Amino acid sequence: MNREIIPRETIERRIFLIRGKKVMLDSDLAELYSVPTKRLNEQVRRNSVRFPEDFMFELTKDEARVLRSHFATSKKGRGGRRYRPYAFTEQGVAMLSTVLKSEQAIKINIEIMRAFVQLRYLLSSNADLKRKVEAIELKYDAQFAIVFDELRHLKVPPLRKKRPIGFRSSGE
Repeated sequence: MNREIIPRETIERRIFLIRGKKVMLDSDLAELYSVPTKRLNEQVRRNSVRFPEDFMFELTKDEARVLRSHFATSKKGRGGRRYRPYAFTEQGVAMLSTVLKSEQAIKINIEIMRAFVQLRYLLSSNADLKRKVEAIELKYDAQFAIVFDELRHLKVPPLRKKRPIGFRSSGE
């Protein structure tokens, strides 16, 4: 039985790195929860003590502008947002489940938490692999430097004496 109600890739594509934190935007969360962004933010404001700055923050004008140009969303005054988006960290998304109590919100929240865990696992395994490769490089750099030098010498073709062009007489 497939437990996912939304493909994990759909959720993972909506997780961004902003200010060095993995976050999801209020509009993406609202869409996943099937509620208007305005209602989601309304619930967050009503329960503001549950959302300290390390759980949720408002994007700066520059951050919002970069996201808007990156995703080619509509501009202010043409049907776009009037307010800057909120970004929710993993803990903020978990806290949303306490203020959005619908069955759909609970199911989606579980899937989002699974996506965050999967991303954390992938990032840590990639970091481990990177460290191992760097350690191997350091260990074998000196030995391979000799090999690479020899390979460079083999790549350079030996200089050959060119024969003169034209007719030569036997008296030369």
